[in-house]
Amino acid sequence: MEKHTHHHDEEEGGSRLLKIGIAAVLLVAAILIEKNTAWERWQYLLLFLVPYLVVGWDTLKEAAEGILHGEALSEDFLMSVATLGALGIGFLPGAQTQFPEAVFVMLFFQVGEWFEELAEGRSRRSISHLMDIRPDSAHVEREGKLETVHPDEVQPGEVILIQPGEKVPMDGVVLEGSSSLDTVALTGESVPRSIHEGEEILSGCVNGSGVLRVRVNKAFGESTVARILDLVENAAENKSQSERFITRFARVYTPIVVALAVLVAVVPPLLTGGDWVSWIYRGLLFLVVSCPCALVISVPLTFFGGLGGASRKGILIKGSALMDRLAGVKTVVFDKTGTLTEGVFEVTAVHPEVIDQNELLHLSAHVERHSTHPIAMALRNAYPQEQDDCTVEDVREIAGQGVCALVNGRHIAVGNHLLMEAEGAAWRPCHHNGTLVHVAIDGVYAGHIVISDRIKADSAQAVSLLKQAGVLKTVMLTGDRQEVAENVAKALSVDEFHAQLLPAGKVAQVERLLPEGTLAFVGDGINDAPVLTRADIGIAMGALGSDAAIEAADVVLMDDKPSKIASAIDIARRTLRIARENIWFAIGVKVLVLVLAALGLATMWIAVFADVGVTVLAVLNAMRALRS
Repeated sequence: MEKHTHHHDEEEGGSRLLKIGIAAVLLVAAILIEKNTAWERWQYLLLFLVPYLVVGWDTLKEAAEGILHGEALSEDFLMSVATLGALGIGFLPGAQTQFPEAVFVMLFFQVGEWFEELAEGRSRRSISHLMDIRPDSAHVEREGKLETVHPDEVQPGEVILIQPGEKVPMDGVVLEGSSSLDTVALTGESVPRSIHEGEEILSGCVNGSGVLRVRVNKAFGESTVARILDLVENAAENKSQSERFITRFARVYTPIVVALAVLVAVVPPLLTGGDWVSWIYRGLLFLVVSCPCALVISVPLTFFGGLGGASRKGILIKGSALMDRLAGVKTVVFDKTGTLTEGVFEVTAVHPEVIDQNELLHLSAHVERHSTHPIAMALRNAYPQEQDDCTVEDVREIAGQGVCALVNGRHIAVGNHLLMEAEGAAWRPCHHNGTLVHVAIDGVYAGHIVISDRIKADSAQAVSLLKQAGVLKTVMLTGDRQEVAENVAKALSVDEFHAQLLPAGKVAQVERLLPEGTLAFVGDGINDAPVLTRADIGIAMGALGSDAAIEAADVVLMDDKPSKIASAIDIARRTLRIARENIWFAIGVKVLVLVLAALGLATMWIAVFADVGVTVLAVLNAMRALRS
């Protein structure tokens, strides 16, 4: 469908350009004939009507349809009345003919329309490059055979085969094979990612070198690629304040200027008793100048270009309305784990009390067997021999504290100091940097395990870039202990940090900071949905595959680089700046020429520049938003 639309747009643009070219040649020929002949005026009218109708027929048709549908004050209607008036004014007593001017106004109007189509086509392609991630087919194994079907027809649990060079059609887990994945369409990053057996693979990537057998774990409609495409396709519907202003402005401005044009054409000659030709001509100039197309076209195009430029960098912004808020961000609040740090934990120290080191790891790994938390994965990686004779029963997860279970009949609690206090176990602090996981056996403290996380390579740069961009305050929130949070905060130079927070505590901190100015919260999207929703702007980091992030966040960064937050803010500010430039430039020139037209100092050529020339310049300026 997308390719068909793109092809149709190209055909339409080519047809318009051909008509402009033919009309321009015919106009030059008509002007030469007029200079070298002495025909009657009606004969010259017929001569100039040929190029006029070649280039202007579609505009006249649109104007007529607008009148039939009750939308008379469109730019097509204004342009049709003004040019038909210019063709007819020469037949008034004492009037000069305006045949070349009338054709040129329509010709230049079509040039402006062509520029608009060209710019909009580029903007659409900049967003629709993401449509390249849409898979066309999937090879599914059924009854020992390989069937090629549309991804919609593949059910969760089925096994698909992905050949080298093919798009990954569905989210799933690799059963066999290893390869490298091209994720540039999703993330904007050109560095391939390796994928191995047992790892999760996401739709929308392109398989590099190896054949992969993948068990599908989501229906196509719920897959990463489907959610992202839906987000991109609906982004343009969420209009910015500037776009809403222009829509309201055009509704009020156009009828006022049309009424003024009629008054300019009729009232002065009625009061003075003559010179109808001069005042009707001024009224026609008013109509040409009054077209609000420079604003109506260029401002939405600017935001469309901004969204497209951002998407090329792997930054998905859910609509141009968010550009206003994103541009005005004063406070950026980060979640720590998975956002500023890698979220890849590993055991760095084991300090047992009443049992040996191996047993402490053994019990912890069993209790955390079914948890998806990164710390639980670190514990399981440290003790991978899970297949033993132990029985694990009554597993209970306590939010913000940890996990309890019965292992071989003993009550084992694994978690933070709050869980130890709830169990009545006298826990001990540790001098090592990292996250402390305490263990209690039947209410007796058994020791602790130190788990460390790595700070991301560009986290410090991200904080620095935000301060350069004028963000007044950077804050880090974490459920981790005070010492760990303090070390990370110092390393990154964040202005403020708060540790040992439960999810509700993070929301409370965000609510406390909200009155200080527009606030953006940045989280990894897995468990930050409540805070992402509460902030003025929710930014999900590294959210590939995270349903919660794509649903809750306003901005989705398709990779794990926090430095892209500053890029998103820069793109929003640049987009708004270009939109404001277009608004002031278009309104300023139009008001000036309207005054000149009323005073009789403007010509049809100046009026053409005030309308079509300004539109072309505004559209060219809007296209700068693509180069984010």
